Amino acid sequence: MKKEWVTQLLRSLLLIAVAVLLLTPVVLTVVSSFMTGREIIANYSMLGKTDTSVFVNLKWIPDWVSFQQYHKVLIETPKFLYLFWNSVYMVAPIIIGQATVATLAAFALGKLSFWGREGLFFIYLMTMLMPFQVTLVPNYLMADRLGLLNHPGSIILPGVFGAFGVFLLRQFMLHIHSAYIEAAKIDGAGYLRIFLSIALPMVKPGIAALIVLLFVDYWNMVEQPLIFLQEAAMQPLSVFLSRLQKEELDVSFSVSVVYMMPMVLLFLSAEKYFIEGIQLSGVKG
Repeated sequence: MKKEWVTQLLRSLLLIAVAVLLLTPVVLTVVSSFMTGREIIANYSMLGKTDTSVFVNLKWIPDWVSFQQYHKVLIETPKFLYLFWNSVYMVAPIIIGQATVATLAAFALGKLSFWGREGLFFIYLMTMLMPFQVTLVPNYLMADRLGLLNHPGSIILPGVFGAFGVFLLRQFMLHIHSAYIEAAKIDGAGYLRIFLSIALPMVKPGIAALIVLLFVDYWNMVEQPLIFLQEAAMQPLSVFLSRLQKEELDVSFSVSVVYMMPMVLLFLSAEKYFIEGIQLSGVKG
């Protein structure tokens, strides 16, 4: 009994340490977003022009709370919000489109019997395992032929037909017992009715997990917009954040906080389904 208590205590301490380690950058970003640029440079002298001595003073409470940088980001400079909505304009269709396509494809690959099903799924897996650099040239050539270069469609279309969603949701479709489908067939239900009434409600946790994972992935994309979108005004806020200079440290922290809020709110609202979806993604029925 004592050994189990010690093991549980050590496990809890380890998890707390990992949580603190992961949350520290987020907390420091939020705290620094309320500091003035002068105070940020004073605390992180390696970011400013100082002498040869370099030090970092991690401050958890600002000397003077300033909202000027938030005023600049949200009101004074419209380009930040414009780039923010560029991100929304690109990410929202990708999430909706891939969730729709992946759900239908996963149902077909998981519950329908047809010739070449396993080979087709193997091709899906191969495309998913390929790194972005491998598919970059084909995607670029295809976007060029379709006249989508320097257009959000060059990023949205490849995202909609990504293979990851099919792989993830197929595991949930395999978890659905075939008896449900056979009973629906006996009652005269077609495949569309079976999909809408049986399969779709049972894979809601998987869809929630997919939405969260897709949002995090595409919300933070940098390489695709840099290659396919030449005009800076069309690029998402993630590209702008990668270009911020040390002269805009106060703005960079405030923009980072505004930028990460949708991810935090989405995860908190879908946390239950997301955890359940990750747990069930490896279960095969």
